[in-house]
Amino acid sequence: MYKLCDIRVGSLVRVNELFLKGLMRERMLALGFTKDALIEVIRKGPKDNLTVFKIRDTMIALRKEESSLILVKGI
Repeated sequence: MYKLCDIRVGSLVRVNELFLKGLMRERMLALGFTKDALIEVIRKGPKDNLTVFKIRDTMIALRKEESSLILVKGI
């Protein structure tokens, strides 16, 4: 298992677990970060602080603080 923030650009992974709570957890679930959802890492920003992900045919940018709380596994 890996944190989403540690995955390299171009990799494809599946969501395993969310360590988010409250409104942030609800937001991520609404965006499609549900168990076994496929995520592709598209691009990383300067200093790896912001990363663009493709999930369910939608591009989403997350900060490192947010993506470090999402546990993923390889496919």
